[in-house]
Amino acid sequence: MTATTNIQTYNFVKEENNRWYIDLPEWTGAKADLEMVEGADTMLDYVGQGSKEVALMLAEYAFEGSNTLKLMHEYPEEQGGGGIYLLAEYDGEVLNQEMWLCEVTAWVFGKLPAVIFFKKV
Repeated sequence: MTATTNIQTYNFVKEENNRWYIDLPEWTGAKADLEMVEGADTMLDYVGQGSKEVALMLAEYAFEGSNTLKLMHEYPEEQGGGGIYLLAEYDGEVLNQEMWLCEVTAWVFGKLPAVIFFKKV
């Protein structure tokens, strides 16, 4: 995928096995690559407030009502790639939730963004 400057909406689904996945029909890799793990699943549980589906608007720039995920540490490909992001607060509540976002993030954005802005739809 190419880098985007537009706000994109992505759906996340919690399956019967209680595992979260991003819904990317155009993804040609393994489904396991789309699983939200290492804190990203915890964030979706929190944002989703018990829902089995969460739609998030994502962008590389701030937009009205958006929350911030800040890249704290990037991993080289030989260590699994992706990076550790921090959700310091969500809608005014301090969380300090760290999460690993894998290389699928770079595929979605065209790079691993220093900051990801998001908002629940």
